[in-house]
Amino acid sequence: MLGMRVHVVSDVHGRADALAKAGDGADVLICLGDLLLFIDYEDHSQGIFPQLFGAENATRYIGLRTAGRFDEARALSAELWAGLGGDPREHLERAVRAQYAELFAALPTPAYLTYGNVDVPRLWADYVRDGHHVLDGRTAEIGGLVFGFVGGGLPTRYRTPNEVDEEEYAAKVAALGRVDVLCSHIPPAVPELLYDVVARRYERGSEALLEAIRETQPRYALFGHVHQPLKPRTRIGRTECLNVGHFRARRTPYVIEI
Repeated sequence: MLGMRVHVVSDVHGRADALAKAGDGADVLICLGDLLLFIDYEDHSQGIFPQLFGAENATRYIGLRTAGRFDEARALSAELWAGLGGDPREHLERAVRAQYAELFAALPTPAYLTYGNVDVPRLWADYVRDGHHVLDGRTAEIGGLVFGFVGGGLPTRYRTPNEVDEEEYAAKVAALGRVDVLCSHIPPAVPELLYDVVARRYERGSEALLEAIRETQPRYALFGHVHQPLKPRTRIGRTECLNVGHFRARRTPYVIEI
């Protein structure tokens, strides 16, 4: 397809209203994951955590994590979950499912999706609709080009729900082979793509993605995950590496004409 217009979003984090319009004017929409909003560091009243425990407790939790006091943050979280009564996993799953029901209902078609590190892949099958294509370690031909998708994140001290070990992640990258467009949630392991200038920390990137880019030189490498990167783009050989932006904040997709 000549002159194909592709809209790309990542880090939707509960923004169903904007997601509904993200495919307007596009031939295809690509979503690079993190649909869920567990907690909003800007607005402490938004997300699953404050929904269950209130904004004041969300502020306490965020303060501990921001200060690097992760053991105390986990202790607070455990105390709050215990206070709900019953099985905490049931409370969490109900809240997650409510968000997914709204988000997938809003997601336009056609759309090609992969998982983010805060997503819960086992639940997606209950909400995808006709025209939603979920890929992880797999490729799809779109407009005559081969797009490869790698979902999830790598292990971190934050212990987000969809972190996989380096070997498993590298195997998913290797399974793609040569592609024209490499789509992932996390960036390749390039320091300037990984540093978040607002959070003032490095996020985790993938050496396997970086190696694949160097060896196979896709036209584009598209990713998200780092909300405010030091550099949103760079070139590795002929590959244009692009952070498509924090969709929850931007509310507009990244547009590529291919």
